[in-house]
Amino acid sequence: MAKYKQRISDRILKRKVLGKGAVLIEGPKWCGKTTTARQLARSVLDLGDSSVLKQSAQLIELSPKTLLEGKTPRLIDEWQALPLIWDSIRSEVDNRGEPSQFILTGSSVLPEADETIHSGTGRFAYIKMRPMSLYESGESNGTVSLTDLFEGKPFKTQSNDLTIDDIAFLTCRGGWPWATLIPKEVALDQAFDYVDSVVNRDIQRVDGVKRNPERAKSLLRSYARNISQPIPYSTIRKDMLANDSSTLDEDTVADYVKAIKKLYVIEDLAAWNPNIRSKAAIRTSDTRHFVDPSIGTASLGLGPQNLINDLKSFGFFFEDMVVRDLRVYAEALDGKLYHYKDSTGLECDTVLHRRNGSYALLEVKLGGEDNINEGAANMLKLAANIDTDKMPAPSFMAVIIGVGKYAFRRDDGVYVIPIGCLKD
Repeated sequence: MAKYKQRISDRILKRKVLGKGAVLIEGPKWCGKTTTARQLARSVLDLGDSSVLKQSAQLIELSPKTLLEGKTPRLIDEWQALPLIWDSIRSEVDNRGEPSQFILTGSSVLPEADETIHSGTGRFAYIKMRPMSLYESGESNGTVSLTDLFEGKPFKTQSNDLTIDDIAFLTCRGGWPWATLIPKEVALDQAFDYVDSVVNRDIQRVDGVKRNPERAKSLLRSYARNISQPIPYSTIRKDMLANDSSTLDEDTVADYVKAIKKLYVIEDLAAWNPNIRSKAAIRTSDTRHFVDPSIGTASLGLGPQNLINDLKSFGFFFEDMVVRDLRVYAEALDGKLYHYKDSTGLECDTVLHRRNGSYALLEVKLGGEDNINEGAANMLKLAANIDTDKMPAPSFMAVIIGVGKYAFRRDDGVYVIPIGCLKD
């Protein structure tokens, strides 16, 4: 049996379980939700097993409590396959009146409101899991801590061992847990298998609506071609029309996007809206992102060498990978990730904003001194525009890079941090 790699979600789950009767772990399939839940669960109801699901569907009408009996926390795996169990769990949480009763996992969003009677508010806590960050998978040495930087603890210069070849491979491999455990020559297959499963099977099952697999594949390709960019659905539609002989309107594109979001395949980055001194209008468009960069590279049939041969595209996919990692780290920091852009063209690739009001400005560059200087200049200009009478100044600013031998602090106070050194 392969050794379990510790996840940041392990710590979050332990905390959440202590505070609520039930915890729901959401996220894309194959990202490790069940394996993580099993580390803490003491009994399991596996609704992903067709025979167990069939029996459970009969019992849910006759004796729902029977399904919930077992040592606690009891894991209800792939609970959305039997939506009626949600209300049974909610009722049982009320009856028992104790925390740490149930852990639920699901690879698609909550069912429509009319499929459940109660929302679970006050009884359920929620965790979003994603594929592994580079620190979780073991590729980042973790010598630079975001937590320390938020606490005002600078770091000494640190070394980075990841090369451009490593970054290209890791972008295409993705953070799928199984892919991190198998030989490199077959690890890339995981992302291709994932995309195939999404477009040919999962998108048909997510809400019972029949959809065209080729159109779903076309949408993923369009997302990949526009990755890390704030483009509207109208642009995606035009891009898809080049390979879609039938009528395709914007509502259809929106429907496919909605379905794929329900599967946690895409996860766009919302705009940050700070208090600024300038009169520039803040752009509110989301930037387009996958939950893992390998989905984009696999959708376009790209491998590591293809990225190295096209550094501009590589830069966009690298940004997608950094967004994935920062989102994983943000969960541990009680924060969320955003992007910033205004009408003057001033932008910041990512802003990690915590619930306590502190935040960091983070630019993403594949590498190169000129690019790093550009990123630092953008952040310094944005920081100067922040109205610090109405909100605090940034806790720190950093350029997250892919290629570079060292993590260090520049003379202007901006950090340069290789993704291969970063952790939460």
